[in-house]
Amino acid sequence: MSLEDRALSATVFPSACDPQAGAAVPPSIAVPASGGHPAVRGHVDVVLPMHHAGRRPLRLAYELAGPEGAPVVLVSGGISASRHLAASATFPERGWAGAVVGKGRALDPARLRLLAFDHVGADGGLDAVIDTTDQADAAAVLLDALGIARLRAFVGYSYGAAVALQFAARHGTRLERLVAVSGAHRAHPWAAAWRALQRRAVALGELQCADGQGLALARQFAMLGYRSGDGFAERFDAPPEVVNGRVRVAAEDYLDAAGARFVAKTPVVAWQRLSESLDVHRVDPAAIDVPATVVAVEGDPLVPLSEAVALVEGLAGPARLRVLRSPHGHDAFLKDDGRFDTILRDALATEVSA
Repeated sequence: MSLEDRALSATVFPSACDPQAGAAVPPSIAVPASGGHPAVRGHVDVVLPMHHAGRRPLRLAYELAGPEGAPVVLVSGGISASRHLAASATFPERGWAGAVVGKGRALDPARLRLLAFDHVGADGGLDAVIDTTDQADAAAVLLDALGIARLRAFVGYSYGAAVALQFAARHGTRLERLVAVSGAHRAHPWAAAWRALQRRAVALGELQCADGQGLALARQFAMLGYRSGDGFAERFDAPPEVVNGRVRVAAEDYLDAAGARFVAKTPVVAWQRLSESLDVHRVDPAAIDVPATVVAVEGDPLVPLSEAVALVEGLAGPARLRVLRSPHGHDAFLKDDGRFDTILRDALATEVSA
C-alpha cells in the first residue's frame, strides 16, 4: 500500500507552543532554539491503516529543531519518551534525551535537524492493539507531510529501536543509516513475561478502582528491569529500616517517586497498549539492508546480548555490534558518560563494514 493510500489527510500545524493548546503560529515566526537555530512543534492529522486496529484517525505530534537544509535525524525513545528531546531556549523544559542531544554532541541541533514525534497511542486516546509497524508507517507519513524525502539516520532507543528497525525494513529507501540501542528484532520471552506481569498489576488496580496505584506498581516493577543489579547495589546499599512495624528497604523511596512521576504524566491506556506493542513486535532482520549500528548493554535483562548478536548476524546490510558495560543496565543510553556520544558520532559520520 502506498503512502498516499495510508494518509487520507495530512495537515501540518506548526506551533511555538503546544498545538494541543490550540494556539498555532506559522513556521516563519518560530522562536529560535538554543544556539539560534529554529525549533518548532506541530501536528499532522492523518488516517492510518493499522496492522491490528484497522483504519484510524490519528494526530502525530512532533518537534523539529535545527537549521533548515541540515541532514535530518529522527530520534525515538522508550514507551514513556516524547517528542521533546532536550531543553532549548524555545522549549526550556527538560527532555528525555538530554544526555545525548546538545551543543558539541553527536546529536547537535547546530549541525543536524532533529525530529521526534510522540508515539502513536501515547496520549491514551487509542484503546487498540498497536504494532511497531504502525509507528514506522506513521513516521513515514510524517516525513511526507514535512517534505523530508530522506533521513540521514534513525536513532532508536528501547521501544524506539524496535520502531527504527521496522522503519528500516519497510521504508529503507528513505534512510541512510540505522542506530538501534537496547532494542532488537523481537521481544525476548523473559522480557515479554515481565511486562505481562506488570500489566496484571494494572488490571488488579483497575479491579480495585485504583488505576493509578496499579500503574505506579507496574512502573516500579519496570524500573528493576531498566537498571542493573549492580547499579541498585551501588545506590541503595543501606540496611533496611523498620517503619510503623514494617520493614522498608533502601530503594523504596526511589521506587515510590518513580511510580508517582509516571502516573502523573501517563494515561493508563497508553502504557498498557505500548507495553503490548513491545511484545507483538517482530521484524525480519533479513529485510533490513541499511547500514546499521546495534548497541547492546552487557547484562541487560530486557534485551540480552544474545538477541543483539542474532539481530546483527541476520541483517542483510553492513552492520556492526557495539557492546557496553554499564551499571545503568538497559537505560545506559539515558545516563550517557560520553561513550554513547562517541558511538553515535561514529555511526553518523561513517559507513559501517560488513
